Amino acid sequence: MRITPKTPEVRVPKLVGLMAMDARETAEAHGVLLAAPDRPDFHLTVVDYVVRQYPLPGAEVPRGAVVTVWFDFGEGEGGGGAGVREPRLPNPPRGGMQRELDAPGDAFEVIR
Repeated sequence: MRITPKTPEVRVPKLVGLMAMDARETAEAHGVLLAAPDRPDFHLTVVDYVVRQYPLPGAEVPRGAVVTVWFDFGEGEGGGGAGVREPRLPNPPRGGMQRELDAPGDAFEVIR
C-alpha cells in the first residue's frame, strides 16, 4: 500500500484494463474510493477487468471522492466480438505472388 501525501485534491488513476483486485489497490493508493454499479459483490470480485471509468484518468478530484468503474460494456458500446463470421460469396480472389506477377516462361529458352 502506497501512502499519498495529505493534499486536498488527488488525480484519478487509470483503472481501465486492470483486474478488480488491482483496481481496488490502485484506487486506495491514490486516495480515491471505488464504486461498481454493475457488480453488487464488487468487494469479492477478483479477476474481472475494468472496461470503463468515471471520472477519466488524470482528473483532479477531492481526496476520498468516488470513482465509478464498470466491468461490462453498456448497450451500444461495442462490448465484443470481431464482427460477423459468415462466409462471403463469391470468395475473395486469391492474392500473393500469382496475382502480382506474370507466370514465368521457360527458364532455358534458346535465344537466336
